Amino acid sequence: MRVTSEIWVSALCRRATAQGAFAYITHKGAASAGAVFVMTSDMAGCASLYSPALQGYYEKGSHDRSFECLFKSVPESEIRAKLESELKFDPDIWIVEIEDKDQRHFIEDTIHDVRES
Repeated sequence: MRVTSEIWVSALCRRATAQGAFAYITHKGAASAGAVFVMTSDMAGCASLYSPALQGYYEKGSHDRSFECLFKSVPESEIRAKLESELKFDPDIWIVEIEDKDQRHFIEDTIHDVRES
């Protein structure tokens, strides 16, 4: 059984905070199954954005969440524009922002970089 989005987001924020980053929820989505977007900021104007991966990235039988990197170290304004667009399309998404000078995402081995595919 897959963990709800609300619990998963809460665990992500706690994991980031425990490791010295500052994590917060900027948009709460559907508690049980809202898609999760994670923005990482280097606190100097650049950020990266991780979004739910396409279904092809999931292994059969796996209930884990997979993410892909849509933007890597770009101006934060580009990411904010993308997130505004996503919210217009689906207001049930979750948006988590993590401020960390090293732009760590704390997503645990589920990253697929679309630029490498």
